[in-house]
Amino acid sequence: MDFLDEIEATVPALRRYARALTRNADRADDLVQDCLERAIRKRSLFAPTGPLQAWLFRILINLWRNDLRFERRRGDHIPIDSLVSEPAVAAPQPGRIALAEMSRAIDRLPDDQREALLLVVLEGMSYQDAASVLGIPAGTLMSRLGRARAALRTLTGNGEEPRLRSVK
Repeated sequence: MDFLDEIEATVPALRRYARALTRNADRADDLVQDCLERAIRKRSLFAPTGPLQAWLFRILINLWRNDLRFERRRGDHIPIDSLVSEPAVAAPQPGRIALAEMSRAIDRLPDDQREALLLVVLEGMSYQDAASVLGIPAGTLMSRLGRARAALRTLTGNGEEPRLRSVK
């Protein structure tokens, strides 16, 4: 399999991860496109000591972090599409409500914890691969995952609730 074929095979995973990071399909597609453009342009820098997918994820994360730094300097930017009023009543489906609550909780995590959590949970990467993508030791990754999971339990109300036993 040549370089471009391997890149093409990784695109769905890159898009999935970018959408989870950005929470915006258009922005995620732009991020993936920038990632692929940079990977092809910097092809000579790829050292085949590890998987190509990890290298591509590393490029994507670096681009994402650069975008975040730029946004922090630029200030708040509210797209006009988001100004449309939302229905006042939430959807009655409990599963949808729970997913929306979890999505909001993941958005509230610090960037480093969210990146680690999404790589391991959404992309199914091993701890070692995710640590390599993020450029951190595996122990640091596990620590970030632990803090992220604890924060999610607290943010979704599942952290300190009493556990009930069923008695037969």
